[in-house]
Amino acid sequence: MSANGDIRQFAVETPVQTVSTDVVTAAGIGALVVLLLLSAFFSSSEIAMFSLARHRLEALIQDGVDGATTAAELKDDPHRLLVTILVGNNLVNIAMSSVATALLAIYLTQGEAVLAATFGVTAVVLLFGESAPKSYAIENTESWVLTIARPLKWSEYALYPLVIVFDRLTRVVNRLTGGGTTVESSYVTREEIREMIQTGENEGVIGADEREMLRRVFRFTDTIAKEVMTPRLDVTAIPGTATVDEAIDACIENGHTRVPVYKSDLDTIIGIVELGELIQRRDEADTASTAAECCASTLHVPESKHVDELFREMRDERIQQVVVVDEFGTTEGIITTEDIVETVVGEILDEEEAEPIEVVDDRTVRVAGSVTIEAVNDAVSVDFPEGEEFETIAGFVFNRTGRLVDPGETLVYDGVELTMESTSKTRIERVRITEPEPSIANGGSATVLGKQ
Repeated sequence: MSANGDIRQFAVETPVQTVSTDVVTAAGIGALVVLLLLSAFFSSSEIAMFSLARHRLEALIQDGVDGATTAAELKDDPHRLLVTILVGNNLVNIAMSSVATALLAIYLTQGEAVLAATFGVTAVVLLFGESAPKSYAIENTESWVLTIARPLKWSEYALYPLVIVFDRLTRVVNRLTGGGTTVESSYVTREEIREMIQTGENEGVIGADEREMLRRVFRFTDTIAKEVMTPRLDVTAIPGTATVDEAIDACIENGHTRVPVYKSDLDTIIGIVELGELIQRRDEADTASTAAECCASTLHVPESKHVDELFREMRDERIQQVVVVDEFGTTEGIITTEDIVETVVGEILDEEEAEPIEVVDDRTVRVAGSVTIEAVNDAVSVDFPEGEEFETIAGFVFNRTGRLVDPGETLVYDGVELTMESTSKTRIERVRITEPEPSIANGGSATVLGKQ
């Protein structure tokens, strides 16, 4: 108060603490870098975790590799794993966009900051948060899974409330839309395995013979009895009235250890007789027995039966040879366990047996008439058509000519020459196939030429 009674006011200045723009900018950039790394972490985790095969992960667990057990626990519930990754990735990307907008607002107007953050963050995330991390994870799947397994498990704990909510919501949506409630834990399909086998051969990891065997394994379940049987014309059989000595002579003469025994003809096969059983009967001086008395019963199967089912049935019944019949009960041929094994390992040839497919040169092969169209197509670069009326190269020739052919005759199909090298009565035994020059083709037409 002054001497004259006036009251005077005194202003006291309080210091204001301000944060410089440089500090805010540095903190914002640091936060963006951390968020970008987290985005890359979640993106790469998704592709790595769902690409690693379960059997490989189990092998790593057995070897005691660090991180493998945690990775397996995550993959036990692939649906929750996917939700964890997606929730984490979306939270990080939203936070990144918000931080970028706030940071740019220091230097730009609000509208300009939003626009710049939208396009800028999208471009950066696409390159450094999605494409690059996923490419790395694809090339280093196994090692990356082991690296990120524990951090991903911690993320599941940290995001647990959100993960539970979205996990249940997505399962409900899936049920309402008719979808499944689980997520497939592997992206690998049957066709992709075939492609990997082909890639392995191209890169020298898998040999041509190994690739061919793997291809046959895939084809095994689709093969039917008619495709692998020994056809009726090639079947060696003996009548049930044949003596032991006659049956032994028939086996030795034709090079077989077991042959079918019929009652009146091949359509009345009653069983299979084994050479060992016949020799034992002879050694016991039981030469009065007939083949019918020595034979064991066998199975009669339809020609449409799949060989994988037939193989299991033959194994369970301990039968080495079965009879293949058509829909009318007519005998079409026989199948041995060796025939079935050959569908996987390839042709098992006897000492005097010729190769079914013999490569002469780059453009020429010789094939047996009984070789299937599929096998011929694998050997040459021209695809012969497969029809219901025929399955072999001999059947194809008969179908195109409409008659029996003589040795030396040539059939030209789509520029490919098929020359009959040897025939026997009504059968084509050997065909020489010569491919045309690369520029020659006639659109799939067939022409019969004279003898050469």
